[in-house]
Amino acid sequence: MDIKGKVAVVTGGASGLGLETVKALVNKGAKVVIFDLNKAAGSKVREEFGDDVSFALVDVTDKASVEAGIERAVETFGAIHICVNCAGIAPPQKVIGRSGAMPLENFEKVIDINLNGTFNVLRLAAVEMAKNEPVTADGERGIIINTASIAAFDGQMGQAAYAASKAGVAGMTLPIARDLSSHGIRINTIAPGLFRTPMGAGVPEHIIESLESMVEFPKRLGNPEEYASLAVFLIENVYVNGEVIRLDGGIRMGPR
Repeated sequence: MDIKGKVAVVTGGASGLGLETVKALVNKGAKVVIFDLNKAAGSKVREEFGDDVSFALVDVTDKASVEAGIERAVETFGAIHICVNCAGIAPPQKVIGRSGAMPLENFEKVIDINLNGTFNVLRLAAVEMAKNEPVTADGERGIIINTASIAAFDGQMGQAAYAASKAGVAGMTLPIARDLSSHGIRINTIAPGLFRTPMGAGVPEHIIESLESMVEFPKRLGNPEEYASLAVFLIENVYVNGEVIRLDGGIRMGPR
């Protein structure tokens, strides 16, 4: 799909991986609607890019909130061709801690945002994509890109909830690709490794150095621009569909 002139929705687009994806898409000629709960950060991005970007205060776990965001995107730019889901949380907690069992509501919150929230957005975006006229000779109408994590495959101690949520995102990729194939809509998932994002802000430098040493090559944390670059590739290459792609420098995480 040629990105120029297309309309994208990016969840978590006010910071981190989502923000860099917004920038990459705008630079390629797209119009972008950011779904985020950080109004100040989202408004700042909106001001930076002007009429090419719109911001919608959206809670991905709330049906009505997402419906309103989707409606705003269509009203503002006329359609939705691209949906990139970057919104997520990663609070660590062991199954048994000093105060006993992990509260079930803590587990449920991670699943609700990372897995249910991702599906909530993509299902409604897909409905709008299905209304589009084909934009390629193959009949493509839209593409969805979800964000999993290498924790889906190499979950560490304290990551039961996070790993489960991201494994769900990875696991639903192929069946959704099959569901949406007749509508000309593709879906792929990026599973990032260790990246320098606000989610990891405040981690001491000696811990970061230790993590970097675990990466095969290049021996550093990933840059959000590298996630955005892969997202752009997946949008532009129409033959990539139903895939989960690790973006991790070859790292395989140990138990802790």
